[in-house]
Amino acid sequence: MVENELITQRKDKLKALKDKGLDPYLNNSFSRDEIGICLSRFEEGRKAAVAGRLMQKRLHGKAAFADLRDSTGTLQLYFAKDALGDEKFEDFKCIDIADILGVKGEMFKTRTGQVTLKVFDFTLLSKAVRPLPEKWHGLKDVETRYRQRYLDIIANSEAGSVFILRSGIISCLREFLDERGYLEVETPMMHPIPGGAAGRPFQTHHNEYDIDLYLRIAPELYLKKLLVAGFDKVYEINRSFRNEGVSTMHNPEFTMLEVYEAFTDYQGMMELCEEMIVYVINKVAGGTKIEYQGRELDFQRPWKRVSFAGLVKEKFGISPSDPLEDMVEKLRKKGKIEARAVLTRTQVTKIIEDLLEEDMPGYPVMVTDYFTSMSPLAKARKDDPLVCERFELFISGIEVGNAYSELNDPFEQRKRFIEEIEALPGEEKKNVDEDFLLALEQGMPPAGGLGIGIDRLVMLLSNQPSIRDVILFPLLRPGQ
Repeated sequence: MVENELITQRKDKLKALKDKGLDPYLNNSFSRDEIGICLSRFEEGRKAAVAGRLMQKRLHGKAAFADLRDSTGTLQLYFAKDALGDEKFEDFKCIDIADILGVKGEMFKTRTGQVTLKVFDFTLLSKAVRPLPEKWHGLKDVETRYRQRYLDIIANSEAGSVFILRSGIISCLREFLDERGYLEVETPMMHPIPGGAAGRPFQTHHNEYDIDLYLRIAPELYLKKLLVAGFDKVYEINRSFRNEGVSTMHNPEFTMLEVYEAFTDYQGMMELCEEMIVYVINKVAGGTKIEYQGRELDFQRPWKRVSFAGLVKEKFGISPSDPLEDMVEKLRKKGKIEARAVLTRTQVTKIIEDLLEEDMPGYPVMVTDYFTSMSPLAKARKDDPLVCERFELFISGIEVGNAYSELNDPFEQRKRFIEEIEALPGEEKKNVDEDFLLALEQGMPPAGGLGIGIDRLVMLLSNQPSIRDVILFPLLRPGQ
């Protein structure tokens, strides 16, 4: 039977119920027990009321079995004509799979030992006019799964478990930081100047003030202002936005954890990063080993450290002292970019990072010794000013984290901002963030800062191949 016929049938059933004064959309609350609690605290003969979505329905003459699911579990229901009465049992025949139902009854176990609720009364709380997808236990079309995530979760319990795990991971991160005295804060999502990271921003306009604003590409500069204010340990789990490409690793709207601590540096952030992620993995996986896409990952500390400057010198012959033109030429000779490519320093940095990601091992790796010219917000090393105090965390070849010893010299920061702006194409030019420099001139303590990509971390810990699998509603092209 085609879907349109099924929809027509369901609408007819809805009309029949309404004609009897049983409009399901007029029902409000329904006092219920969670199905998970009913299952875990089973008592023969105990009265119970549950509510959820009907997932299976099996008629057997004067009786019927059905499966009801809520967010905590699935319970078998038993409908008998002698318990419900003729009229109520007839009403049950107007109930379809996917309808939202509230039921009252008595708990028992079948001869096969299955916990079941014998139904004495039920209320239709919402009619599903559309049927579930063919073979509801699995949506085959990936685009439909992302576009209609509610169907994906109804049809596939594993999809729902990913987002339950995601919530648990974020709770563990908060728990870890809260226990260590970090203060959770909220900073603006609309910025007058896009800053704190490299990226193309989304632009908007505020009518009352008649000013252009940008959705934040990172909260970093606001969080460092709080270090100036005297909050020594702060963090934010934030939504950030980049008006750039979409891939298995990138979504224009994404979630980051950013942590800042006064009187420490990038080495302190390494310790914090290792300790925090191992804490989370132990909580959600019960150990330091997980599987990701057929590969076992071991997070036993300490994690391996490798030098970015050393890798780039070995693979491409590039040194931190090289002018941009020389870096481009060396990449061109290695066949890594097009012959006529004209690139900014930020673009060259991205190309090099992408090339390095391809050769990263599965286990966690801290990549240190980034070029100072590629890191405008990081402190340079005292023994080699061309290299900065920064690391990036890679897990299974995926960049998950980024950290610095934060630059707190307002004069050097101004110089870096100006150099960065001068290198941008004309259409991407922006102003120097004078407000942030003013804050630095008030004195910011030495500090370390760490950013962790929540979406990518969840990808790894839930064994998902794409960032879209861990974002409830990823951005998609408009549907046809």
